[in-house]
Amino acid sequence: MSDLRVEAVRGPAVESVHRVSAAVCDAGGRLIAEAGNPALVTFWRSAAKPFQALPLVEDGVLDRFGLGSDALALACASHSSEPPHLELADRMLAAAGCVEADLACGPHPPLSPRVAREVVEQGIHLTPRWSNCSGKHAGMLALARHHGWPVKGYEVAGHPVQDRILTAVTRWTGLSRNELVLGVDGCTVVCHGLPVVAMARAYANLAAAPTEGLRRVRDAMLAHPDLVAGEGRICTELMRAMPGQIVAKVGAEGIHCAAIPAAGLGIALKVEDGDMRASGPALLAILRALAPRLPAAARLPADALAAAAVLPVRSTRGVRVGEIRAAGSLRFLDA
Repeated sequence: MSDLRVEAVRGPAVESVHRVSAAVCDAGGRLIAEAGNPALVTFWRSAAKPFQALPLVEDGVLDRFGLGSDALALACASHSSEPPHLELADRMLAAAGCVEADLACGPHPPLSPRVAREVVEQGIHLTPRWSNCSGKHAGMLALARHHGWPVKGYEVAGHPVQDRILTAVTRWTGLSRNELVLGVDGCTVVCHGLPVVAMARAYANLAAAPTEGLRRVRDAMLAHPDLVAGEGRICTELMRAMPGQIVAKVGAEGIHCAAIPAAGLGIALKVEDGDMRASGPALLAILRALAPRLPAAARLPADALAAAAVLPVRSTRGVRVGEIRAAGSLRFLDA
């Protein structure tokens, strides 16, 4: 077992250690590299969104309501509540004949620190459309409208919307429904618990995109990195640094997943203690470790995202007193 971890260093000493379990799978679903316990069962959280959005393509929802790849990208997003995100969520709702009151998600402070400050400074009253998941929820409402299913309760286990999503999740993770653990996500929707390696297998399928549905989901995210997260956030900045070469998707409680189309690889990781600061440095460390095995165009540039790979620890005066950085390594199973 390899020991991949993220360390919080203060002065000369390691103050905290965040253990990481990770898996890398190829297009055939084979585990090729690992760290920690790739069989660890945990909740996929928002990294499941590309597969929760897949029925929008497969069932003809987007085409019926005249929604494009930007709407599909927002359905896959944990957005920052920037104006384009809110405007697109509104447009998705209107296209499906829904209103904001139909959203089951609750509001929360924007994930972008800049937007969160603006909300406070301007005294904005937050409503459900401000949720980072409002695009996902708007997509689920559109799925219900398309099939003539009830709008009320679309987020609850047993509703036809959630059953349809389960079909997509099981198909591309390779798991049966009985192998999934179901919970309730922070945004009120069903969330899925599964092994980290199954998450990586699904993202390898997203990378290889053997169906038109997966291809459209993947390509929408590649085409709209600004919608998948937002300015200054690692998913968006990583996809901008490697245009067309990587899909990156964060999840709460230390989840991060990625797909590398040129290599047909899927990556999934869980920071075991749920520390959100640690997931970005861990993902970047995995990408660096994979670089020798990737086509040149799919390698993370040496100088890219340096500020996200090593995070500063600062005093209340803003003085840098330490850093958060990845340590350890992946274990390659063919080594």
